Amino acid sequence: MRQLRFLLLLGVGVLAAGAVPVCAQAQPTVLLNVSYDPTREFYQEINAAFNRGRVGKGGQPLTINQSHGGSGMQARSVIDGLEADVVTLALAYDIDAIQQRGLIASGWQKRLPENSTPYTSVIVFLVRKGNPKGIRDWNDLAKPGTAVITPNPKTSGGARWNYLAAWGFARCRSGGSDATARDFVTRLFRNVPVLDSGARAATTTFVQRGIGDVLIAWENEALLAVEKIGKNQVSIVVPSMTILAEPPVSVVDRVVDRRGSRRQAEAYLQFLYTPEAQEIAARHHFRPRNPDVLARYRTRFPAVRTLAIDRDFGGWAAAQKTHFDEGGIFDQIFQRGK
Repeated sequence: MRQLRFLLLLGVGVLAAGAVPVCAQAQPTVLLNVSYDPTREFYQEINAAFNRGRVGKGGQPLTINQSHGGSGMQARSVIDGLEADVVTLALAYDIDAIQQRGLIASGWQKRLPENSTPYTSVIVFLVRKGNPKGIRDWNDLAKPGTAVITPNPKTSGGARWNYLAAWGFARCRSGGSDATARDFVTRLFRNVPVLDSGARAATTTFVQRGIGDVLIAWENEALLAVEKIGKNQVSIVVPSMTILAEPPVSVVDRVVDRRGSRRQAEAYLQFLYTPEAQEIAARHHFRPRNPDVLARYRTRFPAVRTLAIDRDFGGWAAAQKTHFDEGGIFDQIFQRGK
């Protein structure tokens, strides 16, 4: 009898040791990164490197799905229910819009270094073989007969950087003012034959469809185009003044807390600041934040005179309200230019 009781107790102990509590939450194995247009190839390599690190430490790889499009449209998709674990968008205003709907905690930019911006870019021009229109600076884009390709600032974060770089150039010239800037940007947009929804779509219009004399583009997108189709077909022109474009990242708090994926999502974004990820950023033509990595790529990323969104435009909230909200300056000049 004693032996039978012992075996029964032993059996219960074995079952208890091997059982999984009914209420335990399974560790998520899939993350969704909702990003802006020209980051597809970059995050594909980031995802592979991140998973190599997890496996090397004895962890399980994650399936990291990607969604890409114009930054403004991507932010709207998350607000409307697209369940992103992380967002890696073109500008802080788009993440602020998600935060204002209660999906992301306030103060999100302070959770990671450099205001949650692990890499940067600047705005440059891509011109055709031999630069037949002789484009050297922003003022050349407003000349009659020059077809300019840029995306729609209402849907594309890159387009808003483009627009503000042009505005800042005109305003900062000798004797410049908001009035001269408005006149200049109005003339520039009269030369825009089509407004694509995102930066990659605009690159396709210029490179593959052969429309336009010049593309206003992220530096990383312009360098990628040169790499893909060759210096004998297109070349980059760096204007005398551009803008420092800072694409930020954040976890989507409401989603990661509901799914139990916060630990994985935070580790994924923290990985972007590691030397390995900074090298990947540089190889994909983004300007790394790590000074040692940036120094190794200095010939690719020359020093340029840059405007800054906070210093020169009062931050994204002010710039959005003035230029891109319904009835703002962009709406006014674009309707007038039709």
